[in-house]
Amino acid sequence: MNRTFRNVTTAATLGLLLAAGGCHRKRKTRSAPKSEDYADSIRPLVQQKELKILHWPNFSDYQPLVQTFYDDRNFEVAWVDNGKPTKQATQFIDAFQHADHHGLNPEDYDTSLWAARLAKLGSKNQDDVAQFDAAMTICVMRFISDLRIGRVNPTHFNFDIHTEDKKYDLPEFVSDNAVDTEDVGKLIDSVEPDSDQFRKTETALAHYRDLAKQQAASEQLQQPLPTVARPIKVGGTYGALAPLESRLALEGDLGDATASQDGPLTFTLALSAGVKHYQARHGITPDGQLSAQTIASLNVPVTARIHQLNDSLERWRWLPNEYVNAPLMVNLPEFVLRGYGDGHKLDFTMKVVVGKVVGEHQTPVFTHEMKYLIFRPFWNVPISIIKKELASHLDRSGIRYLAEKNFETVDSRGNSVSSTVAEVERGGVTVREKPGPKNSLGLVKFMFPNEYDIYLHSTPAPELFDRSRRDFSHGCVRVQKPEDLAVWVLRNTSGNWDAEKVHEAMTTGENNHTVGLKTPIPIVIFYLTANVGDDGEAHFFDDIYGYDQQLETVLAKGMPYPSTQQKVNPKTVSGDTN
Repeated sequence: MNRTFRNVTTAATLGLLLAAGGCHRKRKTRSAPKSEDYADSIRPLVQQKELKILHWPNFSDYQPLVQTFYDDRNFEVAWVDNGKPTKQATQFIDAFQHADHHGLNPEDYDTSLWAARLAKLGSKNQDDVAQFDAAMTICVMRFISDLRIGRVNPTHFNFDIHTEDKKYDLPEFVSDNAVDTEDVGKLIDSVEPDSDQFRKTETALAHYRDLAKQQAASEQLQQPLPTVARPIKVGGTYGALAPLESRLALEGDLGDATASQDGPLTFTLALSAGVKHYQARHGITPDGQLSAQTIASLNVPVTARIHQLNDSLERWRWLPNEYVNAPLMVNLPEFVLRGYGDGHKLDFTMKVVVGKVVGEHQTPVFTHEMKYLIFRPFWNVPISIIKKELASHLDRSGIRYLAEKNFETVDSRGNSVSSTVAEVERGGVTVREKPGPKNSLGLVKFMFPNEYDIYLHSTPAPELFDRSRRDFSHGCVRVQKPEDLAVWVLRNTSGNWDAEKVHEAMTTGENNHTVGLKTPIPIVIFYLTANVGDDGEAHFFDDIYGYDQQLETVLAKGMPYPSTQQKVNPKTVSGDTN
């Protein structure tokens, strides 16, 4: 049985029996033996749920794991040797001090408290040694777990992402892999997600930490840029030209171009190019004009961008191993879908429209597998949308409104039936939109059956893709290039699904035609407000659903962070429409 899930009461009882009877059990660890001289002092410490010397004393979420760790090694010390910290303890303390390089909070691992603890070890006092060792074990477990699966269970935010299969048996992992490791840094690398995208994000974090120091050292970079009433175009004037240039140069958006700080306050072509580059990295229409929206974004301090990168690293850690390098990923705040081929090399990027911020239409965050496509689909209108969006038209125009708008009423078998407004409004029949170019789902939908009734599909409203912010749907994800996506998705499916055949299936093919995939394709509907682009540059986006703020609020409360899996509630409103 996995030791992570052993019964706490049984472990506690066994510990008391060992203490009373002086029994000596066989060790259950591959780590080298160490002193048992402090066992009587360690045992009561790890049977409690609080350790007062910790920055976050409550370690109840780790207590059974810590007790199992010591029980398996007969309560030997793990991190002390002859009154001195082991090499591994010293390396971990150094790693704790640099936890912020990984997007974590060093104080979660007592970084400011270790110096005083180390100073007490030399006396070999029983209590000091025992407390040091127990504190080290707790912090190492917290650190490894946080590096592995993140700090907060994603289901706490109603994200349908599950970390259980990624969890280590921490007592066994720490004892067998951490206690005697020759290289803590190498161990950390093996624990974190094996993803180039994750590693690029950590690299970007290091860069922005340096930029934050530069901003903190420069009074000019700290001063907010004055806003404008109307966007400034090339040739216009701006009173804060030098601060603008400095701010663009800080993140590398200005490139090698510079504008004279001694000349007229003219918004030059070089500055416009820098603004355009900045806008492209921040989800703003890249028109090169200095708008109020652009200035507001430029005024966001670099420290806030660091928080966004930290939040993204946290969410990368949540992904199950089979999804961390998923072939398909939708990033909701970016309004972008990416497809990856062999070796997780980028095959394509396309714009998407996602769920509205208002109401209950936010596209949920979850992982799944795409299993089939439907060409020229019907759209079964959810009763909630009938009541909110069709009922008023039906009340004014009568049942004929449905036929005029390409809808029909059908029974449970899909047979067309006549109906009344009253039957429609109470859900006595199904209202569905007929296939065709005006169908709300467009001409193809990409299915990964889930409890939210969310999928990817085309749309009869392509003009929405011209907007920089694209949250307009009832939850489903509308794709910019459905034909290209269909060809890519079907590339390994029998039937020679080339561009011509896909186009024919969408325009003149059979209605509601299902094509199964030979191999299901993992897909992640994700949420990153900071993402490293294919160009290696950091891109930042608005926290459209407020999920970053929710995460920051939880983390600010400190340990223990929410770790209990909560039931994920399906969306109240499902389906999609224009």
